[in-house]
Amino acid sequence: MTETVVSSATKTVVIGFERPFCIIGERINPTGRKKLAAEMAAGDFSTVEKDTIAQVEAGAHMLDVNAGIPLADEPAILAKTIQLVQSLTDVPLSIDSSIVAALEAGLAVYKGRPLVNSVTGEEERLESVLPLIKKYDCAVVAISNDETGISEDPDVRFEVAKKIVHRAQDHGIKPCDIVVDPLVMPIGALGNAGTAAFRLIRRLREELKVNTTCGASNVSFGLPNRHGLNAAFLSMACLAGMTSAIMNPLHLEEMQAVMGADVMLGKDEHCRRWLTRFREPAPEGSAAAAAAGARAERGERRRRREATA
Repeated sequence: MTETVVSSATKTVVIGFERPFCIIGERINPTGRKKLAAEMAAGDFSTVEKDTIAQVEAGAHMLDVNAGIPLADEPAILAKTIQLVQSLTDVPLSIDSSIVAALEAGLAVYKGRPLVNSVTGEEERLESVLPLIKKYDCAVVAISNDETGISEDPDVRFEVAKKIVHRAQDHGIKPCDIVVDPLVMPIGALGNAGTAAFRLIRRLREELKVNTTCGASNVSFGLPNRHGLNAAFLSMACLAGMTSAIMNPLHLEEMQAVMGADVMLGKDEHCRRWLTRFREPAPEGSAAAAAAGARAERGERRRRREATA
């Protein structure tokens, strides 16, 4: 049983084969968001604050943090963003950058054990990122492409993932600390993108015994009703063995898909998380509603006492 352990200063999250699906919030990323990019470059993190709180309240177990802004000081902005986000929430973070100096700046200020996003199969990237992972004792996303680009053949992508896992072991990094991104293709362009992804996810789980993740919205790029397609993909990916995804937790369709998959795969004991999220409120005036109101009032009184203690 493979388990990838990440943490903040006070909270631990485990990504694993038998664990509930790990939802990694994607919103703290200026790519394709001109307003957010301009704000972050100018030192305005108000949207970052809102996105942090909204994603955690929506059910994200982790947050991906990216500060890839052209012509900006990415290492400094990424480090500042990480410190801000960690002051707002206790969920662990994924430190996301294509610039090694930015990854190191983020790792230097991070409190806990993060997930680093990412390393690829390119030689230069392997030799610059893997020593960082070992130095800071963290986990890393391995993206299944190399100097030849992204292959449409899932078997080729498997071999790239295998290469990364083996090279990581050469650096003293365990396979349980590698979370492979199999690179999900847009199904509007490649009709077999779904079946290829599911086959690759199964191989990664059964043969390499690694956890997996992906950018869930890639599969629906260019098509209408993207949330519906994303939801269908996520539930089927869970069945194939995918254990996490970088996704938008604010979209209910996708959240229902992964939470429902946890129920069907026996990863939500007695449907507790599903019931907590989706149980219908008791009718107003009923005994159950009165009891709930009394509990809420007692809780509020307790919080006030604790606040003044």
